[in-house]
Amino acid sequence: MAQNGSEGPLLAGVAGRYALALYELAHDQGQVDDVAKNLDAFDALYRESDDLRRLVRSPAYSAAEQTAAIGALLDRAGISGLAANFIKLTAANRRLFALPGMIRAYREKVRESKGIIRAEVRVAEKPSDAVIEDIKASLRDVAKSEIDLDLYIDPSLIGGIVVKMGSRMVDASLRTKLNSIRLAMREAR
Repeated sequence: MAQNGSEGPLLAGVAGRYALALYELAHDQGQVDDVAKNLDAFDALYRESDDLRRLVRSPAYSAAEQTAAIGALLDRAGISGLAANFIKLTAANRRLFALPGMIRAYREKVRESKGIIRAEVRVAEKPSDAVIEDIKASLRDVAKSEIDLDLYIDPSLIGGIVVKMGSRMVDASLRTKLNSIRLAMREAR
């Protein structure tokens, strides 16, 4: 997983350098989890707002315009401290476009430092909380580590589950099984 020393694949490039610097500063100040919580709050706003995505991505806005708009948004959203200062710095440095990647890289660094493995799980419909806990427990047993589960609903799977953890992937979806049967039937002709 290492590319440059102890840096993972997400910690390469501009986003990775900024995220690593933020992580080291947050770690030194004992604010790793607080920064993560504030970055997650910003990320949720980013995913929900077309206007915010336009502001972040568009080179048409000046650094001063982006910084002012972001500052007002952070104040309204109650995002403060080190995370808010970091987000404002990215705007002032004309790096706001890379902020979503910085947030992902920061999350990855936090997971790595805590020995948590990320697992991506796709299912056809939202499972109950009990089923989600069963999935987490099974993945913890396999990984021998804590799991950070990203759950995605994908109705095209029809049923079953697709799990990706690190470089491993298991596709036990009904769609894949039906495609295998269809292929086998064609070959049997």
